[in-house]
Formats: sequence, structure tokens, C-alpha cells
Amino acid sequence: MEKTETAGLSPVRLAFRVAYRGDSFAGSQVQTESRTVEGEFIAACRRLDLFSDWKSAGFAAAGRTDRGVHAIGQVFAFSTLHPERAVAALNFQLPKDCWVTGFSRVPDNFHPRYDAQWRSYRYYFGDESLALPRMEEAARFLPGVHDFSGFARPAGKNPVRKVLSVSVGEEEGVPYFEITAESFLWHMVRCIATLLREAGSGRCSPDAVRQRLCGEFGAGLPPAPAGGLVLWDVGFAFPFTSIVPDDRRMEVIREWTGYHRVMTRICRVFYFQ
Repeated sequence: MEKTETAGLSPVRLAFRVAYRGDSFAGSQVQTESRTVEGEFIAACRRLDLFSDWKSAGFAAAGRTDRGVHAIGQVFAFSTLHPERAVAALNFQLPKDCWVTGFSRVPDNFHPRYDAQWRSYRYYFGDESLALPRMEEAARFLPGVHDFSGFARPAGKNPVRKVLSVSVGEEEGVPYFEITAESFLWHMVRCIATLLREAGSGRCSPDAVRQRLCGEFGAGLPPAPAGGLVLWDVGFAFPFTSIVPDDRRMEVIREWTGYHRVMTRICRVFYFQ
């Protein structure tokens, strides 16, 4: 029956914008013995018979995220004979901590990593006492083309990267910084977060960012904790059609929100008792 239904059809390549909470994932990239975002996504596609072999389907991601890192703008792409089924049913097969928020039909040769024009990350800081003006002063050195050896682990790669923009802000009392670049080095954003936190807390001068960019540094920086980092967005030459989260997904998000609201209160009780 399946052969009759798909006879004469050509695969359609789709790009999906994907969100996930990274706490329970050992990173995004497929691993044989660990739970990963790609592993769960591929398993959902197989259950829907969207493809049988992820390599043959050209499955690819816009980028990798480490253990514990979250995303609202990750992008996965693959080719399938059942594009309507993929759009309609993927969210019902994905686990509660991973879901699709948009899709687009793309050319057959589309690759979400190599066709990305830019990527944005946002890092949220748990310390509410950080001085935002000091962090802004430190961050102003980052835009432009620089050698980021002092903020990353180049691992044999070219350490020069082009940062398009950086901003510092606050949401409901939670400080954050957001950075957009054409590409990033491993741990680059989290190491920048470490130094911005140091500047915001007064433990170092905002000029420390400039000094590192100029090669004036000794030891490497420890990356900030993964839990504050979000892959915020990836830019392409096309828009995504939004997929509205279903009621089941929204209920899960409300449960998470309630849990963390309670834990915030409990932590304050511990701190001030």
C-alpha cells in the first residue's frame, strides 16, 4: 500500500524550527548511548515513517548545543515523501521537552548549518545584583572581527569570528546578554558570559574584554554554566510558517513555570532564614 501511495513522488525537503529544554539531554548531537535532541527527533520521524534512515534523508542541524543548553531557534532539516504528515504530526510524537515551532519548504540542497547567515545566543544570569552599565561597557568591545582565542577552545579551528551585535538587558529582574555572529567557537558564548559576569559584579574591569581580544591574557576562562544558555535564533533567507503549540505542550510549559516559581521561593527561604 505504501509503495502505491508514494509511487512517482519525489522527496520534499523541509526545515523545522525547534525548541527544547536542555536539562535532560546530553547535548543536541546524536550519541549511541545517551539521550539527545537529535536522537529523539529522528526517533519521532521514524515512528511517523517520514524516513527510515536519517543519513539517506539528509538530516542535518543548524548547530550543536552542549549538555544542558536550551534552544528556541534550533533548525533541523530532512527530506521526506510525507511533508504534510511531518508538519501535522511531529509535535504529537516528540517528547514533552522538545517541540517544533515553525517549518519551511526549502531547496533540495539546503543545509541548515552551511546556509545559515547568522546565529544568536542569549545567556541569562542568575545573579540579580549585576551592574548592567558595567556589563554594557564591557560588551561594547565585542562587535566586529576579532580573534576569540581568549574566549573559547579553538581546537585547531580558525579563532577569528565576526560578531554582528551584542546587547545587555534585563527581563523580570533577570540579567542577560545576547550576541549575534556569523559563527561561533566551542564555549565562546559561555566564556564571554563568564567575563561579563565578572565585570558586572565588579571583580574585573570592563576593559578586560578588550585586553583579551588583543591577546593580553594568561589562563583560559571557565565557561559559564550551561543552564543559562539559549540558542535564540538562526537566520536564513526565508521565513518560517509558525506552528502553534498544542494544549498538551502549553500545559507542560505551565507546569515547568509553576515548579520553578515554587523553587525560587524555597531558595529564598533557605537564603534568608
